[in-house]
Amino acid sequence: MDLRGGRTLFNDRWKPEVKTPPPSGPQKGKHADGTRSSNGLDQFFTSLLNRENLNLLDFAGASQANINYITNLGHRIYSDDILRSLEDAFGNGPDFLENQADPDRSAKFLRQSLDFPDAHFDAALVWDTLQFLSPSVLQETVDRLHRMLRPDAHVLAFFNAEEKLTSIPVQSYRILSSKEIVLVPRGERRPALFLNNRTLEKVFQKFSSIKFFLTRDHLREVIIKR
Repeated sequence: MDLRGGRTLFNDRWKPEVKTPPPSGPQKGKHADGTRSSNGLDQFFTSLLNRENLNLLDFAGASQANINYITNLGHRIYSDDILRSLEDAFGNGPDFLENQADPDRSAKFLRQSLDFPDAHFDAALVWDTLQFLSPSVLQETVDRLHRMLRPDAHVLAFFNAEEKLTSIPVQSYRILSSKEIVLVPRGERRPALFLNNRTLEKVFQKFSSIKFFLTRDHLREVIIKR
């Protein structure tokens, strides 16, 4: 385990003794315990089939469930709590979004969270973090991801589909299986802007493709291919 600037690297030499237990039975939709099925996650892991020793980037922070699941597949996981990095760079008050206009603060965020070599990752789990970025920081972050990912790498991202909400839930994401996750509440936050499908297509225009999945709980799942 290597700690660098708040980022946690778990490589393929680190093998947990206890594997994440599989779910007890098929589940659909979101449940009272926060468990939900995910077509986007299913396609994300399908893109990794028959491949080994991959580098995966996880924006959910150092989750034991995610570490277990990814390393048990034979891959390396680089974990960083991006929401915490955002608060560190831009504060956690009412001026959180306004502070993103400060180029020094933006540079600090990008340096701390996205300072990796070109073509370093084979896939990225960015979850719901992009919807809390101002337009300029969002585009810089996506451009960094494009540079850091290898060709044909896949990105999984979530976006709230309710356009008129002034505050949306913040979640941490824990992987149960290739098709199921647990959503752990982390409060609420004002979104930077509503990102509809057309906007997302423009934001990810450097990528080769983007696919949207409709869900029943107003959480839009998106798979983007490098």
